[in-house]
Amino acid sequence: MRHFLTLADYSKEEILEILDLAKQIKDETKQREFKDYMPKRTLGMIFEKSSTRTRVSFETGIYQLGGIGLFLSSNDIQLGRGEPMSDTARVISRMVDMVMIRTFEQAKIEEFAKYSKVPVINGLTTEYHPVQLMADYMTIQEAGLDKDLVAAYVGDGNNMAHSWLNLAAKLGFELRIATPKGYEVDADILAKSLEMAKLSGAKITITNDPKEAIKGATVVTTDTWVSMGQEAEKERRVKDFTGYMVDSNMMKLAQEKAIFLHCLPAYRGYEVSDEVMESSQSLIFEEAENRLHAQKGVMVWLDRKRDEV
Repeated sequence: MRHFLTLADYSKEEILEILDLAKQIKDETKQREFKDYMPKRTLGMIFEKSSTRTRVSFETGIYQLGGIGLFLSSNDIQLGRGEPMSDTARVISRMVDMVMIRTFEQAKIEEFAKYSKVPVINGLTTEYHPVQLMADYMTIQEAGLDKDLVAAYVGDGNNMAHSWLNLAAKLGFELRIATPKGYEVDADILAKSLEMAKLSGAKITITNDPKEAIKGATVVTTDTWVSMGQEAEKERRVKDFTGYMVDSNMMKLAQEKAIFLHCLPAYRGYEVSDEVMESSQSLIFEEAENRLHAQKGVMVWLDRKRDEV
């Protein structure tokens, strides 16, 4: 049995296999063909952090695959009253076929997976956001930019930056990450990614200069400067991130064919300008839709792996 906790746990071949499956299911969906890939399967969806795209995409996805999703907030289950994660895992995993968790520390989801009898999917943690990167790369493939990919991530060294590191290290493309001083990516995650990059041939550059990162890039991406739980730091963060907004002048440094991605929600006038958000280079809403399709691929792939000896 496999879990989907970080992209570092997967090989290049497995990641691309899941995405091929996702594209197949997406094509069928566009033709209004809803095949029961997961008939009567139940997906438990545990949300310690709220979300628009994660809930809608997973709940819609499992339904279109022939199953049903159960939304479980901290107020709906005993985790909100202090039940150990290990106990919750052993109970819920005996009643559902798969679990998606959107929570805080990665250690929580790792503990849940350790005690779970069913596959566990990381819907987001403070350290990683692997399902978003599957949607991002799917969008890049559809734009025809997966060959000779040069990705520039500009902004906070957060879970998105970490997952970009994992993806680049596994698939072997060039990644440049630009963060303000004091907001760099986690040193341990970077070190592990650089080790993996030795095998894949990935080129990873870390800088404090956003222009250096974007120059000649084929994909430019960013994330909010103030993530959930950081609202009290907003004033200081906005000041510290001065010069990091992706605007039209920044995009001109990238290749002419470059696209812009953002995992959303986006705060226009902060990490990205309204002009870039609404430009022809912006594929953010295609990217958002691909959360649905990429996650279907992940769920079906994991479900199939349960039956393998």
